[in-house]
Amino acid sequence: MAYVPNTDNDRKVMFDAIGVDKFDDLIANIPDEIKLKNDLNLPPQLSELEALALLKSYAAKNISTDSHICFMGGGAYDHYIPAMVGSVLERPEFKTAYTPYQAEVSQGTLQVMYEYQSCITSLTGMDVSNASQYDAGSALAEACMLAQAQTNKREVLFAGTINPNYLTVTNTITAGLGLNFKTIKTPDGYCDLNALKLAISDKTAAVVVSQPNFLGTLEDVKKIEEICHSVGALYVVVVNPISLGLLEAPGKYNADIVLGEGQPMGIPLNFGGPYLGFFAIKKEFLRKMPGRVCGVTEDNRGNRAFVLTLQTREQQIKREKATSNICTNQGLMMLASTVYMETMGKEGIRETAEQAFQKAHYLAKKICELPGFKMANDKPFFNEFLIKPPVPACEIITQGIKNGFLPGVNVSDFIPEQDGLLIAVTEKRSKDEMDKFIEFLSKIS
Repeated sequence: MAYVPNTDNDRKVMFDAIGVDKFDDLIANIPDEIKLKNDLNLPPQLSELEALALLKSYAAKNISTDSHICFMGGGAYDHYIPAMVGSVLERPEFKTAYTPYQAEVSQGTLQVMYEYQSCITSLTGMDVSNASQYDAGSALAEACMLAQAQTNKREVLFAGTINPNYLTVTNTITAGLGLNFKTIKTPDGYCDLNALKLAISDKTAAVVVSQPNFLGTLEDVKKIEEICHSVGALYVVVVNPISLGLLEAPGKYNADIVLGEGQPMGIPLNFGGPYLGFFAIKKEFLRKMPGRVCGVTEDNRGNRAFVLTLQTREQQIKREKATSNICTNQGLMMLASTVYMETMGKEGIRETAEQAFQKAHYLAKKICELPGFKMANDKPFFNEFLIKPPVPACEIITQGIKNGFLPGVNVSDFIPEQDGLLIAVTEKRSKDEMDKFIEFLSKIS
């Protein structure tokens, strides 16, 4: 953020120019009960040098993956980001870009959109991708709305455990549509296939499954697909994109909509955002897909040219008939993911997935050899697994932070009826780091 020093006189000049007497006049419409009233104990006026030093001292208090060995997951993962990603992101023509309203003038931005869409369709095995959305939560909400618009039904079944944050966002965004959400899962959190068969009906618009699910378990996606399509519902699959380096692409098992969180592909953890939602579909749903689609053509001189071929946006061509009011893609985050996918390539993503898989299984095996520790279930998993420890997960997390670890996620913080420590492993974790973590856990009692 730029340092902009304003004196009292500077502020008076600005207030006079816009016709107010004081800053409070600018926020007069905000209710008093939600305004911040407590004293922030801010220091006196500081020079740029002094302000920067103070902010650095505040930042040094943060716990990060630079200072702690990270085993946290639950939707955001500590993956390696090639230097190429940051180098391209810093280019001013990309960094300063907003939504290109005169889109065809922005050929560089449109080319990135086109390449991003091509990478996502290749990764997911789907026909069409949009140019990204805000995050996986809003993408899931859009998938539910698309299913309702396509089928004219309002029941959505969640098969197994979906990330609770995604569900919260979906409930908020779709609140006015009267959708009826039901979760079908076993006490261990994976999909109960028999219960799903009994629950699904000709009123079901969509069945949503997460592969892997929020607790790390791999679901039986092919059997769920058969149950879903037996009543003509849309099959929505939420995926970890890195897992597709190893797991079968959802397009291969007849998914209708595939979405997920793009953070693992070149986006830093960033204390929770901004991230990116990817969204891919079968081509028959193209006209109901939210967001923007970029295509390639030729200009009147025969040169390759990129154009926005579909933008079902309320600000432009469809107005009140638009499929969505999400009016911009996550431009910089989309660029980061595109550069990541193209830098890593098919083999690089596969190796990343293989390392995460092998290291997670090594760590899980070693932890289960410790007295009092056991797996929550015996289901297969990718790079994340739920451990039942001999002490509350929150105690392990507190002690772990003191010992240089981010041990994982306390599941009960997200799902009150569940308990345990959700541990994620990426390709960044070395054997030495994992062995140190095991040694730390061995002292827990």
